[in-house]
Amino acid sequence: MKGSYFLVIKLDEEKTIRTKGKTFELLPGYYVYVGSAMNSLEKRVRRHFSREKKLHWHIDYLLKEARLLRAYLIPSEERLEETLSIEVSKHGKPVPGFGAGDVKVATNLYHFDEEPDGVLIDILKNLGLSWKTVKSVREM
Repeated sequence: MKGSYFLVIKLDEEKTIRTKGKTFELLPGYYVYVGSAMNSLEKRVRRHFSREKKLHWHIDYLLKEARLLRAYLIPSEERLEETLSIEVSKHGKPVPGFGAGDVKVATNLYHFDEEPDGVLIDILKNLGLSWKTVKSVREM
């Protein structure tokens, strides 16, 4: 299945996230990461839930320090990552330069003080998209 996804992440305390080339100072709270997988959506999201993996993308470095609570899988033949990121940016505080190397937005990571699920569901409904939610084993 092809498509895009949201990751809902919880960071319990302020953290400095260092990737290969950048450093991000992140506040405690909730984060939404917007991504896409135009080859295998399920496999990409499964990788994000895995604790044992080679650190490659910015999101890998964040997930090493935070809790991935759930993912929204959004099947689509069209690459929606940029559109979804723009919509999330209307509600969350952007983390400039995080994980948006192949799209025209400045970031794919957004900070929220409160759980963002209501916002995400409204975005998906307003865009007329279908989705499936996958929860972390730790949250079930």
